[in-house]
Amino acid sequence: QVQLVESGGGLVQAGGSLRLSCAASGRTFSSYARGWFRQAPGKEREFVAAINWSGGSTYYADSVKGRFTISRDNAKNTVYLQMNSLKPEDTAVYYCAASNSRTGSYHYTSYDYWGQGTQVTVSS
Repeated sequence: QVQLVESGGGLVQAGGSLRLSCAASGRTFSSYARGWFRQAPGKEREFVAAINWSGGSTYYADSVKGRFTISRDNAKNTVYLQMNSLKPEDTAVYYCAASNSRTGSYHYTSYDYWGQGTQVTVSS
């Protein structure tokens, strides 16, 4: 059974940093794209960042570009999201996702596996 487990969420002040991790088990995703999405209360799930199978290509939402960095460690079957200069509007539940495609995608329908989510709260 495939499982994606996020960790690293929490409460942080505006301007602070957090690093999210997402460890996969049940199968290896070293040849497939990974992504991060988020959902704030009352809003739809939105794309945050994606990374292709090798880590050679990354994609970001305009709202996080320059502040967030996605990376992966295929030996650990894990993807990371380094979040710097956090803002209150970054507050959301963050979900990691894994695809059966090698290339990253902005759309949630391109991902086949999802974690349970981790809460990130940024106070002003």
